[in-house]
Amino acid sequence: MVDVNLEIGGMTCASCATRIERKLNRIEGVTATVNYATEKARVQADGVDTAALIAAVESAGYTAALPAPPAASNVDAVANDLDPEVAALRRRLFVSAALTVPVAVLSMIPALQFTNWQWLALALAAPVAVWGAWPFHRAAAINARHGAATMDTLISVGVIAAFGWSLYALFFGMAGMPGMHMTFSLIGNPEGGAGEIYLEVSSAVTVFILAGRYVEARAKKESGAALRALLEIGAKEATLIQNGAETLVAVGSLVPGDHVVVRPGQKIPSDGLIVEGTSAVDASMLTGEAIPVEVSIGSRVAGATLNVGGRIVVEITRVGADTELARLGRLVEEAQTGKAQVQRLADRVSAIFVPIVIGLSIIAFAAWLLTGASLEFAFTAAVATLIIACPCALGLATPTALMVGTGRGSQMGILIRGPQVLEQTRKIDTVVLDKTGTVTTGHMAVGTVQPFAGTTESELLNMAAAVEHGSEHPIARAVVAAAPSAVRAADDFLAHAGYGVQALVDGHLVVAGKASWLEQFWSIPITLPVQTTVTAAESRGETAILIAWDGEAKGLLCVSDTVKLTSPEAIRRLRDLGLTPVLLTGDNKGAAHAVATAVGIDDVRSGATPASKLAAIRQLQADGHVVAMVGDGVNDAAALAAADLGIAMGGGTDAAIAASDITVVSGDLVVVSDAIRLARKTLGTIKGNLFWAFAYNVAALPIAMLGLLNPLLAGAAMAFSSVFVVTNSLRLRRFRPGSAAASAQPALSGLSQTAELTVQ
Repeated sequence: MVDVNLEIGGMTCASCATRIERKLNRIEGVTATVNYATEKARVQADGVDTAALIAAVESAGYTAALPAPPAASNVDAVANDLDPEVAALRRRLFVSAALTVPVAVLSMIPALQFTNWQWLALALAAPVAVWGAWPFHRAAAINARHGAATMDTLISVGVIAAFGWSLYALFFGMAGMPGMHMTFSLIGNPEGGAGEIYLEVSSAVTVFILAGRYVEARAKKESGAALRALLEIGAKEATLIQNGAETLVAVGSLVPGDHVVVRPGQKIPSDGLIVEGTSAVDASMLTGEAIPVEVSIGSRVAGATLNVGGRIVVEITRVGADTELARLGRLVEEAQTGKAQVQRLADRVSAIFVPIVIGLSIIAFAAWLLTGASLEFAFTAAVATLIIACPCALGLATPTALMVGTGRGSQMGILIRGPQVLEQTRKIDTVVLDKTGTVTTGHMAVGTVQPFAGTTESELLNMAAAVEHGSEHPIARAVVAAAPSAVRAADDFLAHAGYGVQALVDGHLVVAGKASWLEQFWSIPITLPVQTTVTAAESRGETAILIAWDGEAKGLLCVSDTVKLTSPEAIRRLRDLGLTPVLLTGDNKGAAHAVATAVGIDDVRSGATPASKLAAIRQLQADGHVVAMVGDGVNDAAALAAADLGIAMGGGTDAAIAASDITVVSGDLVVVSDAIRLARKTLGTIKGNLFWAFAYNVAALPIAMLGLLNPLLAGAAMAFSSVFVVTNSLRLRRFRPGSAAASAQPALSGLSQTAELTVQ
């Protein structure tokens, strides 16, 4: 059994994905899932080659190909250039809209209808009805060949019917006569149908639906951004040592066995083994650990992690697709492909509505002929039936509510990726939270300050800051930041990697570091109360630093990641929404439980790797839960993609943001509840829009079938339903955040802006 991923082309709706999936699953030994949102198929095949799988997809009328491996060299080009498919759709939309505006103006304002105006309207509308609506016509033809009817079918039939009747009226009826004017009558006059044209209907329907498809395509094409963001995390260059000389080379040229130098502040270029030096490595992007890991000769390090301590030499052991970063990228891709398929609301409704409307139109045509009515009468009734059901407002229902909802969300610092996100917000019952950077600030800070007898707190902090000032370690920076006054000068600074630091401050030899180091190396006695305090701090996930000078312990500092001020309130709000919070972190058990207790979370899962985070999400889903995941690190990216709803904190990595469905720009956890409320409100508006989009048209279907509805009135009803849908969507502008978040709303000017609350 082998796993094969295929990139699928030509899908226009969720039913296309279903049809391809069924086609593949008919092959013996094949189990396939097709994701419309990511345009990918994940196939498990036993004894079936890739060529046979591609042939099966192509026989269904679509394209399939093996995905090309992403290349780091062209990441920027891919990310910055507009996708050709999206660009073509945008061009089709803009050209169609420019041609449609004068057609609509001429058709709806009798005073502007000069002699032979209808022929100008035909010249402008023809490219829209043919070229502008070509994607719908083509998709409808493909669907028809496979015995299916979708949204594209109704759009295509409606456009062709309106445009076709207009051609008939112009060339064979009275509409082409000089001096012709459009009239409007509430009471239908089917016999006069050949004197009316409906070019504005065919054009407007095309433009409105193209606008909706463009919004959808923009959101859908961003699904591959997670992998591009992962590539951006890695180092681009490495310092290679050859024959004692250092050379700057591209990371892609490294091979196992190469030795590279990594200085403080540089990223480790690839997975390897330290062969020289000691340092501290910030691996939070992979492990979620807030505190950098001490490394020395023999320690294994992963590519893209950050060296925050001293100079080290790394022997490369894995490169390219074998690295931990590449493996994480595959986890994200697999999680995205394995998402449950989103059946778009409009497609679900149109799957039933389309064939019914077409059937009713045929019934109306045949019934009038059988009762002795003229061919013109019967055809007019049939056309009116089609036009009244044409989905103009349906095309606006989703994008208008989405645009207003996401626009309001942007003002509040909430980014909603697309309409496919909204359905899950109403169903979720469990919210899984990463700890570092999500519930906590992600920044080290001094918490407990315990001076011993004869030492003041201010003196202890000042001496500790002076000795730590020479270190680049994040813990040292936290100590320096806590100093109540200007940092004193220190001489003869010396760092002991993994243990502590020493320096001369005002003639005193000051040492700061682990209690065991001070006791064993400096022979400084550690009393039982001090040891108990150290043990308790470490059990809470804090780092205890003992400060001593003149051969005597003077005090103790505890440094740890700090809980955001708003996190307890955020957890309460999530519970109020009916959600069960779960803390899932790569940190140790003590740190995880301490944070969980502080914010009010009962279910705590610690020591989680990126793979085990993904497994935890899938296990919760297997247990019947609908899961939202909130995180900010690369180590959360796969879990964010696999969750039913992924929520990224805006202060986090690009990979996490790209893999998520919703991004909270401020990084404030309390805004997550507002994001869920806004998403649910937007979904409710979309559902209301869809209902009313059909209600106006469906209510008029019997009138149209009876021949009492002028097709122009059908167009007016359609326009009125569109106005209603837009007005209903604008109500989302009145959405208000919760009170705690309202006082700290960030202005949205980019994902780089954050408004984290850091506890010092």
